[in-house]
Amino acid sequence: MIMLACEFSRQVGTSYTTFKKNNYHRMKLYKIEAGVFQVDGGAMFGVVPKRVWQKRYPCDENNSCLLAMRCLLIDTGSRKILIDNGTGDKQLDYLKYYGFKGVIDFDTELAKIGYTAADITDVVFTHLHFDHCGGATRYNADKTEVELVFPNAVHWVGQKQWENFLNPNVREGDSYFPENMIPVERAGKLKLVTDDFDLTPDVSIRLFNGHTAGQLVSFIHYNGQTLVYVGDVVPVADSIPVAWISAYDVYPITAMTEKEALLKEVSGNDFVLFFEHDAYTECCTVKNINGKFRPGIRFKLDEFMVG
Repeated sequence: MIMLACEFSRQVGTSYTTFKKNNYHRMKLYKIEAGVFQVDGGAMFGVVPKRVWQKRYPCDENNSCLLAMRCLLIDTGSRKILIDNGTGDKQLDYLKYYGFKGVIDFDTELAKIGYTAADITDVVFTHLHFDHCGGATRYNADKTEVELVFPNAVHWVGQKQWENFLNPNVREGDSYFPENMIPVERAGKLKLVTDDFDLTPDVSIRLFNGHTAGQLVSFIHYNGQTLVYVGDVVPVADSIPVAWISAYDVYPITAMTEKEALLKEVSGNDFVLFFEHDAYTECCTVKNINGKFRPGIRFKLDEFMVG
């Protein structure tokens, strides 16, 4: 899969004035495409009619939409932070309905850009549905045990999300697999998040609760700009309109309320959204047109690379 390094330099609208300039190094960002899968378009776009959403996001003859599992590696110099890690390969037979393709091996992919899985210091999970955390563990060679893929990393999870993982509601029970995360807990590598906090001076973590309880959204600050790894708060660029929420959102009113507040902040400060699931758009700005939010300029991470 393709991985692109990005060093933010070009301005996108108004500068982010709260950036902390106390680090001498250049932050490096790498997108890691961890695979793709299919979901039902009606589930993806909820109550929005197909004749409306299919003009914006394509589907096949089975009404299936292609989704990415786009992770982000942040190298701050002292920390190597990975946000989400796809589905892994442990449950692919069970999840064959979703048609997963191109599921990566992180050892192989990280080696292409000069890293190892042991280099990762932090893994930040937006949440613990299988397409976001399955890559954290894998079977050993003879499939007798499950082992950690990132053995030296602290794994960050919202506390409410962890509680939900342990005691899921009926809507989410099939999205959680104990073998994805219990080995992390048993290894003493799990860290629970109860409040918004700064993981580093350049990476802020904030809690959201609409799609599922205790989601973590990362705000990455570099050179006067902010990139927001938005996860399932806004899964694809064409889900930006506030009412365009997924049927997968467990708390729909909360999802809309939180998304609206986030989009106001993003559009008002010229932040950039980074999409985990959009198979066609990696990043975009957000336009606020008389209170209605729409995708702005769409682009790839490599457009920000320093020449």
